[in-house]
Order: sequence, then structure tokens, then C-alpha cells
Amino acid sequence: LCLAVGDVDSGVVKVAEWQERMYSTDSGIQSGATTINKDDDSEYTTTKHYTMTTTITREEPDVDAQYALTRAQRMLKTAIIHLINYQDDAELATRAVPELTKLLNDEDQVVVSKAAQIVNQLTRKEASRRALMQSPQMVAAVVRAMQNTSDMETARATASILHNLSHQREGLLSIFKSGGIPALVRMLSSPMESVLFYAITTLHNLLLHQEGAKMAVRLADGLQRMVPLLKKSNPKFLAITTDCLQLLSYGNQESKLIILANGGPEGLVHIMRNYSYEKLLWTTSRVLKVLSVCPSNKLAIVDADGVPAIGKHLTGSSQRLMQNCLWTLRNLSDAATKQEGMDGLLQVLVGLLSSDDINMLTCATGVLSNLTCNNAHNKTVVTQSNGVESLIHAILRAGEKEDVTEPAICALRHLTSRHQQAEVAQHAVRKHYGIPAIVKLLNQPYYWPVVKAVVGLIRNLALCPENQAPLRDAGVVPRLVNLLLKAHQDAQKHDSAGQQTYQVHDGVRMEEIVEGCTGALHILARDPVNREEITTLQTIPLFVQLLYSPVENVKRVAAGVLCELALDKTSAEIIDSEGASAPLMELLHSNNEGIATYAAAVLFRISEDKTSDYKKRVSVELTHSLFKHDPAAWEMVSVWRPPLPGCDISYMFQGSFQHFKIFLFSLVLKVYI
Repeated sequence: LCLAVGDVDSGVVKVAEWQERMYSTDSGIQSGATTINKDDDSEYTTTKHYTMTTTITREEPDVDAQYALTRAQRMLKTAIIHLINYQDDAELATRAVPELTKLLNDEDQVVVSKAAQIVNQLTRKEASRRALMQSPQMVAAVVRAMQNTSDMETARATASILHNLSHQREGLLSIFKSGGIPALVRMLSSPMESVLFYAITTLHNLLLHQEGAKMAVRLADGLQRMVPLLKKSNPKFLAITTDCLQLLSYGNQESKLIILANGGPEGLVHIMRNYSYEKLLWTTSRVLKVLSVCPSNKLAIVDADGVPAIGKHLTGSSQRLMQNCLWTLRNLSDAATKQEGMDGLLQVLVGLLSSDDINMLTCATGVLSNLTCNNAHNKTVVTQSNGVESLIHAILRAGEKEDVTEPAICALRHLTSRHQQAEVAQHAVRKHYGIPAIVKLLNQPYYWPVVKAVVGLIRNLALCPENQAPLRDAGVVPRLVNLLLKAHQDAQKHDSAGQQTYQVHDGVRMEEIVEGCTGALHILARDPVNREEITTLQTIPLFVQLLYSPVENVKRVAAGVLCELALDKTSAEIIDSEGASAPLMELLHSNNEGIATYAAAVLFRISEDKTSDYKKRVSVELTHSLFKHDPAAWEMVSVWRPPLPGCDISYMFQGSFQHFKIFLFSLVLKVYI
């Protein structure tokens, strides 16, 4: 600010005259102890400081009389002196308010600057501060001066005034009503560090305690000004800034998207990666936890390598930081299934499964479930890190807590399928006595997400021949059959229009349970004893009925289990007597190779004792079905040799579907022609 020397002198004289008129003795500003941090105080905090005001008397104390007083008398005397000083400060400020307000509105910027500095000192004492905040005109004048000045000292003094007033609710309300929030938001672009500190801490106090402040900050584009401040380097300043972001974004999708648009995820991840100040890491993790439930922010955090940056804080001493990081990782992990370099994090998560804290178990199992989904490398790492044993122990400790049980079972289901160590995991479940505990989860009352996961896990475990007997001993077959019947009954309910509609329980469609149970029974039926038990439970009529299902996957698993059961001649006869031939003939023409293959195998087995006319009709259907999509297979028939008698043809299609078609056709030529 450039002013003529004469203007400066006149402004100083004007303020000096006012001071002389208002204070015939010591004003108390110079001699009174302050209760608010100085402008150059390096400690950034928004908590209120209480200190005792010291009174300086002109007379020498009477030492002898002082010692003669009792302790109670001394305390009473001190309290009276403080009360007199408090009243004096309040009366002084009350008398000064009108004139100071006028000076703050003066056109002379030097006058405004000096007046702002006087008001700033008055707000450092509680009594005078309360008197000032009760004057709407005074607070409005401070806000106006802060908005209109280009002088850094005036900006600092006015920002400090608002900061001091924000320690009381009355002061917050005065600032809010005087339009202080837009002015403070503009101060977030100030090049002066102290102004930035006062502005962000005052806004923080408003966001915490003043109703309507959050909306006012959003309308003033506060988020657009705050996110760039993440590039600052002072940890304590950043802690306040990130807490403001959390307060503004919690429960507000628009705010989350504004933070995203201004590069917030990258800045927050940078903090988690490079700083060690616990309070800053904690406030930052709180923002990330809020943003991690937003799909767009979730992807941005993952793309910024946020998962390992957050995961590095799971081994620290701060429990509150660890909990926030775990919840954030749980939210992010479903978008991080393809991320590489997770080995260390996976091992830490397996270690956390030994915790007795239910929240920690919930998060650790949830993250492991997501990170092992469709990721063969992560499955192998967890299996090799004793993940199977740790997950089983977590399930046993969790009892009926579905928030732990469901993700733990899902993780085991992932570990027991489609990776190099899948068989190792299947054996490990049995060796660590997991099968009885897993099968027990099929008991009523059903929590359907857990049931769905358990059924899938049982199917995977049954792929291991050594697990068939332990599964049978645990009573898995009757439990699966009962569950299948209940799910199928629910699935048969019709809506008013007469269309079949599958019921949904806890987010799980009953068709998924029907498919899962039938698929698990299919694999269990590979064991002769299990196969006999499944037939004894009179399941074949239901399986035949499922061949008519409108859901292709249900048709496939139904045809598959019938294919296994038909290995026994008695079961084949029951299948035939239930009228399975007609739907199986139709399924021969399915575009799904698995369905067509199973149907062909079942038809072959149930037609062995049929008349020649029936066999010829089946032969025509088989021939048409097996080669309609692959005429070239004809050329291979003459040079291909079928396996030896007694071979279980139900497994042929798993290797080469074309070979299995040729095998079936060779049987057709041999038996029917």
C-alpha cells in the first residue's frame, strides 16, 4: 500500500488521539497477559487455551500482611482482583467498541490497520473478547476490513481477530451472521502463512460447531481453495486442512466429486506415503475412508497407488490410525484386485487374523476376500502364508458374526480354486479341522450370503477326493439337499402376472442357491457312497424338474448331477422313469457345450436297455447335435479310438469337447447302427 507521508502521519495522529482520549492511564493492552497464541506462534491448533490474567499493581505488597493471611483469604483476595480486572476489561472494551468500529470503517487504510491491531489485542483477553463479539457492527467491520484490504498486516490482524472470536460459540455465530465465511475462504489464497493458518483454523472451528457453516463453505467454493493447500509442507497445518475436507465431504457426494476434480486423492495419498506425524496421518485416513465409498474416488485412490501407501500404516502403534486404514482398504480392495506388488500387505493381513478385535477381523477378512478374487498370484501368496489356517481360526472365533464369517468363507472359496496352490489349500482346510465348522454354517437360521459362500466352498473342497469322506461324515449331503429344496420352493413363487420370479433374501437370489447346491452335489456324487446317499434322499425328481429351468446355469448343473447319478443302473432307471428323456433331447441342441455334453451322456446311459427304435431316434438326435456346429469332426471319427470299456465318460469333456463328441459318436455307430 502506497500512501503519502502526510497521509501516514495524519492516520497515526488520528489513532493516537483516540487512544489518548480513551485511556488516561495504562490501557491494559501492553501490561495484560494474553490468552491467545501470538501471531508468530509455530504451534497450529484449534483448541481453546485458558490462562490466568496477571494483575500488576503499582504499590509494593505488604509481605508480612500477605503471610499473615490464611490460604482461603489469599484465594478470595486473588479471585476478587481477577473479577475486578475482568470487569474493567469488559467495560473498557464496551466503551471502545463504537469508536473502534468507526475507525475500522475509515477510508484511511493506515487508520484501519492500526485499529485492527488494537482490536486484535483486545480479543486476546476473554472479557474484552466477549464484549466485542456481542457487537454485530464490530464483527461486520472486521470482516469488511479483511475483504477490502491489500495490506498484509491488516489482513493478518483481521484474520487473527476472527480466529480469536471463534473460540466461543457466540463468536462463531457473529462471524457466520456477518458473512465471515466467504471472506475467510478468500484468505485461503493468501501468500502469508500466518493468514492461512488463521483462516483455516477459524473455518475449522466454524465447521465443527456452527450450524450452516458447511453449506456456506461449499457455496463459497471452499473445497476448491482447500484441496490445493494439501501441497503445503507443515504437518500441523495439513492436519487441520484434511480435517476440514473430512467434515465437508462426509455424507455429501457433490463435495467428494469436487475433491476428486481438484486432485484430492493424489494429494492425500502423497501425505500417507511421505509423512509420519500421527495426527496428520489419522485425519488424512479419515478423509480417504470417506472418499473410498465413492466409486470415482475409489478408482482414483487405487490408481495413485493408494493401497500400498495406506497399507504401510497397518503395523504402527496408533490403533485409531490402523482402524481407519483397515476400513479404507476394505472399501478400496474390490477395485484393487488387479494391482501388483501386494505380497507384503497380504502377509500383514494374514497376521491380523489372529486379532481378537472384531472390527479388525471384519476388515482383514474383507480385504483378503477381495484381493484374492480372480487373482491367482494373490491366492498363492495367501496360501503360502498360512492363510487357510488363519482364516479357519478366524471363523471359529467369530461364531455367529456374519461380518467376519462371510468374507472369511469367501476368501477360502477363492483359495481353493483356480491357482497353483489350490489343491494345497483344499487339503489344508481338512488338516486344520475346518470341514465340520464350515458344514455347520449350513444350519438354520440361514444368513444367505454366508450360505452362498459356504456352498461354493464345499464344491471346491469336494474336488479333492480325500475330502469326500470327511464332508460326508460332517453331514453335508442331507444339509445340501434340504437347502436345495427350500431354495427351490422359494424360487417357484410366482408374481401376479404368472411369470416365475426368483426370490431375493439378504441380496442373494434363490436361483444362485439352487445352482450352488446342485453343483456341489454334482461334485460330491463322484464318490460312490455319496452318490448312493443322494439318490436315497429322492433328489432325482427335483433334478429332472430343474432341466426345465429358464436359467442356463441351473440346467447345466442339473444335467451334470444326473450324469453322475446315471453311472448306477438303478439311478439311471429312476431318471428315465421321471421323464428325463424329453428335456434331455431338447438340451442336446443347446448352444452351451457343457449342457449338450451332459445331456448326451445321460441319454446314452438310460438308453442301454431300450428298444432299437428308441436307440435309432436317440442316434439321430445325437448325430445331429454333436456335429451341427463342427462338421470337421467327422474326419476325425475314422482315426480316433475310444477309451477302454468301463471308462467314466463324464470326465471326457473336461479336456477336449471335440474328443468327447467323437467318442460319443463312435458309441452311436457301434450300438445303434
